[in-house]
Amino acid sequence: MRFLRTLLFLFLCASSFACAANKDYVITIETSHGNIVAVLFDDTPEHKSNFIKLAEAGRFDSTEFQRVIKNFMVQGGDVFTKENLPAQEWPTLPAEIRPNHYHKKGMIAAARQGDGINPQRRSSGSQFYIVIGKVYEELELTTDMAALQKAFMKYMELGSQAELKKQYTRLYNEQKYDSLTTILLSKREELEKSLNVKLTKDFTAEQIEAYTTVGGTPHLDKEYTVFGEVIQGLEVADAISNLPTQRDRPVEPVFMKVTVDKMSRKKIEKEYGYTYADEK
Repeated sequence: MRFLRTLLFLFLCASSFACAANKDYVITIETSHGNIVAVLFDDTPEHKSNFIKLAEAGRFDSTEFQRVIKNFMVQGGDVFTKENLPAQEWPTLPAEIRPNHYHKKGMIAAARQGDGINPQRRSSGSQFYIVIGKVYEELELTTDMAALQKAFMKYMELGSQAELKKQYTRLYNEQKYDSLTTILLSKREELEKSLNVKLTKDFTAEQIEAYTTVGGTPHLDKEYTVFGEVIQGLEVADAISNLPTQRDRPVEPVFMKVTVDKMSRKKIEKEYGYTYADEK
């Protein structure tokens, strides 16, 4: 009898664990422009746990999307300023920068201080941003523009490239920067062969597909912790990103209220059309 009770206990424990593993947290960010719904990633546990704790405690409520840049991102959740906590006491989180999470439009990432004073790239303990970005042409996306510019300048100094240098100077003086970019990109392959340099960036096929269709901010990859994704209401974040601003702050404040609900992953997939990474 004791053996049977032990088996039953172990079965119930296993069942409870399985049920818990099959559930997830759904984050809802309520604003006057509509609701933004998101999930947070399991492989960034410090960020996921911290965000949920802040939300469940109501600490995000009445914070703002206080930094808004069109075609870039919307940032908010400044809990510690709202709570009058001295800046030197603001908690931070260890970086959880994962190669499988990149800055596709709709991703949620943690704000942080710059490398100069934060070489470990620790995240803000509360502030986050939603990626907006833009859609890229593949050639522009996969080119190391800084390296290309440097190589191009060197190439123009060759006696055989006098006409190219003249064209570049004219367009620069006329401030036709888009035309300059087009010229630089058109010369990438030629420069790589002539100067024996690498002028490309390494992206996976998945990243290229995302950045050339949905869009995003690829230059932030490997720099900030991406820890969640919007699964409904991305148009709300778009609307906020297009608001009139003064010094990147919306002229009319955009306050938020953040709530957390736990539901089965199957229900999340059914209601929001979201597919978990381990099921893709």
